[in-house]
Amino acid sequence: MEMKNCAHCGKMFTYIGGPPLCQACIKKLDEKFEEVKKYVYDNPGCGIQEVCDAMEVTSAQIRKWIREERLAFSENSDVAINCEKCGKRILTGRYCDACKREVMNELGNAGRRPEAPKPELKKRQPDGNKMRFLDN
Repeated sequence: MEMKNCAHCGKMFTYIGGPPLCQACIKKLDEKFEEVKKYVYDNPGCGIQEVCDAMEVTSAQIRKWIREERLAFSENSDVAINCEKCGKRILTGRYCDACKREVMNELGNAGRRPEAPKPELKKRQPDGNKMRFLDN
């Protein structure tokens, strides 16, 4: 395990993985997320800047929550992001539904073994002058 300074408060903590934040700051961030989520739910037409001003959170953090699919604004809101693959307007996440399906299919096919080439069947050629018997 590794010791790091918290990116938010500077306190030393044992870093296991994920964001370089101590447990206290992670808890505060989760509480702030719940407040922001409630604010967005209660104010369906709000924009990112309005949320930033009202909830004292950065627009970068809000965009991060949107990309993580933790936060979504309503369809009548001016908040939108673009699919990272095709550029289509989406409300949350990294990819639109069509690109998600395509990526999942690609991932599903990546784990499959390639099919072995099938041996070609040789055509039977006439045996020429060989004797043949007919059963009656």
